[in-house]
Order: sequence, then structure tokens, then C-alpha cells
Amino acid sequence: MTTKKPQQQDIENTNAIKDPDEWTTGDEPMTGAQRSYLKTLSDQAGEEFDENLTKADASKRIDELQQKTGRGADKQD
Repeated sequence: MTTKKPQQQDIENTNAIKDPDEWTTGDEPMTGAQRSYLKTLSDQAGEEFDENLTKADASKRIDELQQKTGRGADKQD
């Protein structure tokens, strides 16, 4: 049996990952990192890249394209 560290438990018990619609800066333009990754994912998925997305919309689009391309944290090997 694995015992979790207190810090790990605290992170799991909080809303560490917020919904992009709840971000206070979500309506700002996407970051450079988001732009670069989203462009890569769009190219791989064969879909149009929208360079005018907000931070929140870019995050949601990245999630969609990760699912479509099989990339990202949720990918099963």
C-alpha cells in the first residue's frame, strides 16, 4: 500500500485544475506557448489554426486536438 505525502493529498483535495471558463485571465490573448502548441496540433490534426483565440478558448481547443491526435497527458501507451 502506498502512502501519499500530505502535499500530494492537499493538491488532490483542491480544485488545482480550474475550468478555463473560470480563469480570471481567460479572456486575454493566448500565450506564445499555447499558440505554438496549438499550431502544431492543428497541423497534425489537419484542422485550421485560429490565431485569435483567448487563453481559455485556446486551452479548450488544445484539449480537443490532443484527444483527436492522441497527444497529451491523457494518452495511454
